[in-house]
Amino acid sequence: MKVSGRELVLMLATLGVGLFSVTAVVARPKFDQWKALRSDQAQLRQEIAQDARLLASRAEWEKKFEELKAYLPQYPVSKQMDVHWLSIMDNLAAKNGVRIARREVGEEKRVGDIFELPIEVRDWDASLDAFVHFLFDLQSQGAMLDVRQLLMKPNDQKALQGRFVLYCAYTREAPIAAPGAAPVPAVDAGAAAETP
Repeated sequence: MKVSGRELVLMLATLGVGLFSVTAVVARPKFDQWKALRSDQAQLRQEIAQDARLLASRAEWEKKFEELKAYLPQYPVSKQMDVHWLSIMDNLAAKNGVRIARREVGEEKRVGDIFELPIEVRDWDASLDAFVHFLFDLQSQGAMLDVRQLLMKPNDQKALQGRFVLYCAYTREAPIAAPGAAPVPAVDAGAAAETP
């Protein structure tokens, strides 16, 4: 059997198209994976660069933290902080004419040396002037009180109503260990809740 030049060219072209098609079908998912890996790699490079910048400025952040920590009050481990912060918030609200109807205290969370206690006020109403003075008095307490979420709208009596979440920050005194005993670590409320 003799194959002419034209038939040989057609066979090679058909074989080439077939090999290219099989390669495209088999390699296509690998190309998608390769593109995804390149994208992930670029994102990780950006995160590494950002982390390197943060580490380079560590001394500056630690200095700012120590300055801010000086403004945080320190309380004994045994003190009930929800009662303490609720009374401060209620006194400031009463002083400024803000009516707080519903509130809920969240769980105390430890972040390093600092403890945070969220208080969610679900229903309040006041005039604009009274509420601004209330927020100013909260801010005047220093670094320990922070309103992170604030929603408000006017009501029918030409006053404002809404909700907010107040975060109270403070430190705890280290527990006093008995002489000769190992020091007792401070309890992390978040870790204690996760332990079965």
